[in-house]
Amino acid sequence: MKYLLLIMICFVFSCSKHNNSSDNFETRFEKSQGTQTATYKETIAYYKHLAEYYPEIKIQTIGETDSGKPLHLVTYNPDSQFNYEIIRENKRILLINNGIHPGEPDGIDATMMFFRDLANGTIKAPKKTVLATIPIYNVGGSLNRNSFSRTNQNGPESYGFRGNARNYDLNRDFIKSDTKNARSFAKIFHLVQPDVFIDNHVSNGADYQYTLTHLFTQHNKLGGDLGPYLHHKMMPELIEKLKKKKLIITPYVNVFNQVPENGFSQFFDSPRYSTGYTTLFNSFGMMVETHMLKPYKQRVEGTYELMKSMLEITEEDGKEISDLRAKAYKNYTVGKSYPLQWEVDTTKSTTLQFEGYEGTFIKSDVTGFKRLKYNRSKPFTKPVKYQDYFKPTASVSIPKAYVIPQGWFNVIDLLKLNKIKMRTMMQDTTITVESYRIAQYETGNKAFEGHYPHKNTVVHKSTKTVTFRAGDIIVPTNQNGVRYILETLEPEAVDSFFNWNFFDTILQQKEGFSPYVWEDKAAQLLAENDSLKMAFETLKTTDSTFAKNWYAQLDWLHKHSKYYEKAHLQYPIYRIL
Repeated sequence: MKYLLLIMICFVFSCSKHNNSSDNFETRFEKSQGTQTATYKETIAYYKHLAEYYPEIKIQTIGETDSGKPLHLVTYNPDSQFNYEIIRENKRILLINNGIHPGEPDGIDATMMFFRDLANGTIKAPKKTVLATIPIYNVGGSLNRNSFSRTNQNGPESYGFRGNARNYDLNRDFIKSDTKNARSFAKIFHLVQPDVFIDNHVSNGADYQYTLTHLFTQHNKLGGDLGPYLHHKMMPELIEKLKKKKLIITPYVNVFNQVPENGFSQFFDSPRYSTGYTTLFNSFGMMVETHMLKPYKQRVEGTYELMKSMLEITEEDGKEISDLRAKAYKNYTVGKSYPLQWEVDTTKSTTLQFEGYEGTFIKSDVTGFKRLKYNRSKPFTKPVKYQDYFKPTASVSIPKAYVIPQGWFNVIDLLKLNKIKMRTMMQDTTITVESYRIAQYETGNKAFEGHYPHKNTVVHKSTKTVTFRAGDIIVPTNQNGVRYILETLEPEAVDSFFNWNFFDTILQQKEGFSPYVWEDKAAQLLAENDSLKMAFETLKTTDSTFAKNWYAQLDWLHKHSKYYEKAHLQYPIYRIL
C-alpha cells in the first residue's frame, strides 16, 4: 500500500510539473512583452531550470572569465547524449555564441526560447543535429548593466556593456587571447568542434528596411569547396527560408555616414573576429546583425527565426557539410600556396535589390555642417553594387614544420590551447631552415585592444643552418589546425602573433656602440673591405640626408659588421621546408 501511495505521489508531482512548465519557462523578454532582456543571473538560472526539467538539456561550466565567474556551455540533444566525441560520430553540431557584446542581447533572449521550444516540442526535434550555446560569453560586460551606452539602439530597457571586465572587446581577441574569456572559448570550441557557428549581434551604421542582416565569413577566404557551398547554397537557402516566413534579410550593411545605395563591400572577418577564428578550423561561420533601430521585440523574434532556419539547413545538408569539412582539411599540404593577405576584387560584384530609405545630407542644427538624414516615409528598392569577392595579395608556401625556441612559451601555450600537435626536441639538433628577417612594418599610434598592433609587415627570407636546443618545439603542418598555425606564425598574416606584438622584443636593438670607440674599428672595417667601402661611399653621394648625418653613417657601418647583434629583427620562429 505504501509503495502504491509513493507511485501516486510521484505521478501527481510529475503531472503538476508538466502543467506548470509554460509558466516556469516564460522568459523575462516574454513577460515584459518584448521590452526587457534577462540578466546574467536570470539567464543561467533559466538554463539550469531547463536542464533540471528536460533530460535533453545539459548545462556545464568550462573555464573562467575575466569577471571571476565561469563560462557556461548548454547542450540540447534529443538523445540525451552529451559526450561530444560520441555525438560527432553520427551528428552535426551547431554552436551559438551570445552576449559577446552584451549591449546587443537579442541572441541571449532568442536562444533561451529556442532551447525551451526544442525541448518542449514546439519545434520539431532534429534527428542529426545537436545544438550548443554559450548563453552569455561576455559575463563581465553583462554584469555591467546600464541603459545608455548603446546610443543608437532601440531597446531593450537596460542591457550590458560592450567591454568585458577588463574593458576588452572580446570580438577582437580570438587570436591574441588576452582574456580568460577567449581562452575558455577555445576550450569550448575544441570540445564541441562545431560544423556551423553563429555569433549573435546588433548592427551599427546605416538605416534601412531590414530587421535582419547576415555576415557570413568571407567565402573566398574560407576557400576550397567550403567557400562555394557557403556562398551559393547555404546563404541562398537561409535567405529563401526566411523569405517564406516573410522576413527579409540582406548582407551586413558595411557603411558608416554614407548612404548604402552608393554600394558597399563585404566585411572581412580576419581571425581576430569570432567567425574568422572558427573558420580556421573549417567551421561554417556567420554573425547575425539585427538592425539597431528596429524594436527590440522584432529583433529578438527575427534572431529566433534565423537560428531556427540555420538549424534546418544544418539538418538537411548535414552529410554534405560533413563531407566538405573532411575534404577541406586535405587542401593544405606541404608546398601548396596559402594566402595571407586579401583585398576587394573590384572586377567582381553582386547586385542586391536593396530595400532602404532615401537619405540626404542636410545642414545640421547642431554643428552647422552637413549631416546625414534618412526619410522613413520614402522607402525604396534599388539595385546596389555589393563587392563580396576578395583576392589574395600575399601568399606563402606551406612548410613541413615550424621550429619554435622554447623561450617563446606564450606562443607555445596558445598553440597547445588550440589543440595544435607538436613535439619536443630531445637533444640539441642542427637543422637547415628558412629564416625570416623583419624588413618592414608599420605600427599604430593609438592603443587598440591592449596593443599597438603592426600592419603591412614584410619579411626577407634566407636559408641558414641553425642549432636548436633540447626542449625546443617542432610544430608539423600536417594536422587539422594547419590554418591556425599559418595565420599565427607567418608574420605577414593580418592577425599573426607578430602583428599582435608577441615578438616586439626583437624589434629593439639591445647592444650599440660608443662613437669614439667605433670610429677606429669602422675605419679598419673599411680598410679591409673594398666592396663595403664602395657601397658606403655610393650611399653618401646618392643620399644627401645620409651624407649629412655622421651618426647614421657609423650606425650603417655597425649594422654591416660582425658586431651587429643577430637577434635584432630576426624572427625567432623558423620554417622546415
